[in-house]
Amino acid sequence: MMTSKLEQLRAMTTVVADTGDIEAVARLKPVDCTTNPTIVLKALGTEAFAETFKAEIAWGKAQGGSGEAVTAIVADRLAVSVGAALAKIVPGRVSTEVDADLSFDTKGSIAKAHEIIAGYKERGIERDRILIKLASTWEGIRAAEVLQSEGIDCNLTLLFSKAQAIACAEAKAFLISPFVGRILDWYKKSTGETYTAETDPGVLSVRSIYNYYKANDIKTIVMGASFRNAGEIEALAGCDRLTISPALLDELDADQGALQQMLSPEKATPEPRVSLDEKAFRWAMNEDAMATEKLAEGIRAFAKDLGTLRGMVAKALAA
Repeated sequence: MMTSKLEQLRAMTTVVADTGDIEAVARLKPVDCTTNPTIVLKALGTEAFAETFKAEIAWGKAQGGSGEAVTAIVADRLAVSVGAALAKIVPGRVSTEVDADLSFDTKGSIAKAHEIIAGYKERGIERDRILIKLASTWEGIRAAEVLQSEGIDCNLTLLFSKAQAIACAEAKAFLISPFVGRILDWYKKSTGETYTAETDPGVLSVRSIYNYYKANDIKTIVMGASFRNAGEIEALAGCDRLTISPALLDELDADQGALQQMLSPEKATPEPRVSLDEKAFRWAMNEDAMATEKLAEGIRAFAKDLGTLRGMVAKALAA
């Protein structure tokens, strides 16, 4: 009997859940979990985290200091609380994001990463279970370079271009998250065309990055993210890791068809290694309208959701 496409995928790719849904994670049994401000905000709106929210608000009320400072600390503690709950379920890593409003602040990102790691340690979770998520800006990549040298592994997110992937590799980032679906969104809107899994610009971008990494024996993990349909996932079967929403995990689990492995290190074709300094990186981004626009849009969206979370916390603290 043919196993589901999800089980076949597990045999060739590390499956990661892109969610804060405790029930879904327990049911689907991913190796890792990724979170972001949007996912944290959604998780905290569920019954599973109702008591956690109350407890952290009570903690916040017991603290001194300015309202704004306490609000920010409580919001950070809530993000770590969501991650800690996920870490109790998955055997691998949980990704937690540095504040989006620090995306262009290297020192601030490093300091926030240290706070996140300390927050997990307070809950008995060591740094080897955590990935610090940073936006793939020049400043975010530099922060990752420092954190990696300190033994803190990083997940470089909001990645839309090969230039970003090259810079992340040079910084020795542990993992990158190229955003497949958001790339497709931009091209569909820009061209008005309909794409198949094989012509999908997001799929082609990840394949190109994967080939570059494997051809040059780069150890940074490629984890495709932000999928719009199961076809994109199938087209990247064999990628190091794929982080997938519960809805698409369920769809793959219900599909009994055959799944072909599309990517493997052995299939990588020779490609010269490239080095990018800040000037070359910024110019490459400037020349890539899609990457520039989607990176900025992603940072704004995460910053908005972080602001919404802080607003919820401030309101609860004032009650």
